[in-house]
Amino acid sequence: MALSAALVTPALAATPAGAHGDHDATRRAVRAAVADGVPGVTVTVRRGHGTWADTAGVGNLKTGKPRSAHDHYRAASISKTFVATVLLQLEAEGELSLDDTVERWLPGVVRGNGHDGREITLRQLLDHTSGIFDYLEDRGFQQTYMTADGFQEHRFDRATPEDLLAFALRNKPYFAPGESWEYSNTNYVLAAQVIEKATGNAYGDEIRRRIIDPLHLTSTSVPGNRTTLPKPSSRAYSKLARTATGPTYDVTELNPSLAYGSGEMVSDSADLTRFYSALLRGRLLPPEQLKAMKATVDTNGTYRYGLGIANAELSCGVHVWGHAGGITGSNSMAMTTEDGRHSLAVNFNGDWSGSTGAIVEAEFCGK
Repeated sequence: MALSAALVTPALAATPAGAHGDHDATRRAVRAAVADGVPGVTVTVRRGHGTWADTAGVGNLKTGKPRSAHDHYRAASISKTFVATVLLQLEAEGELSLDDTVERWLPGVVRGNGHDGREITLRQLLDHTSGIFDYLEDRGFQQTYMTADGFQEHRFDRATPEDLLAFALRNKPYFAPGESWEYSNTNYVLAAQVIEKATGNAYGDEIRRRIIDPLHLTSTSVPGNRTTLPKPSSRAYSKLARTATGPTYDVTELNPSLAYGSGEMVSDSADLTRFYSALLRGRLLPPEQLKAMKATVDTNGTYRYGLGIANAELSCGVHVWGHAGGITGSNSMAMTTEDGRHSLAVNFNGDWSGSTGAIVEAEFCGK
């Protein structure tokens, strides 16, 4: 698709680009994503006390309105780091142990087709070593919510955690608990339910009380069944297919309860850099819990996975911590250095092309 790319001046350029390093490589990577077919990109970098931002492309394909550095967007699986942080805080407070079984907190919930919550720990939920089937991979779920016809019919449906678990548990587990690693969104549906059982409050309320409010993340929310994005925001686009060809659909409005604790949250790039910087600098977790979060397992891929957070070694040898997030119409990544002093968050308002990883490489490695 030909895009009338509108390149705009960074709206958050509080620090000159050269003050803390040259962002030219990042700018080039942002524009390369638009050239590759992404409708629009917004990125924010926090380094020390300075903040730099850039945008490229459009936020609205019909009007040509450019993306904004202040855009709200669906953070998707970046939500997992928030959920894991709350569970680790509860452990630090003595309310639970990560070695507790899922059965202890959710009796009888994880049963069927070889799944058994009596054999799975909370830690295994958080690091994806539980073996529980990912409900997003269920054929019925995909047909209902991820095809063009299914999405258009069901995009505003309200889904309960029980609905999502039902899709997962009608499939066999990937492996016995602890035997391997497989990313599964079902793990974080359960983790959010454990938070609610342990606190008596909605998991989103606990995220607000423990993370959003203390860090003053004014653009971050757990929207529940709210189908629209807060303003300012761009439109979100998808092919609603496994290919990058075919028609482009506006998928901005949808019910995020289909993601629940695995990816429901909304944020912006400035808030996400603030969150990951605070997390890695020890502002949200005691040293013991932060160390546990950063104890990673092998994923047989290009990164290792801890408790709701990934660690990747970039081509230049720099290690970054954070998470990617993909949901219909939105593709994001937020990463920070070990000391939390250099952070980046980027969002594409299209889900079929471009590489957020290339933008991370550009910022932290300068290429």
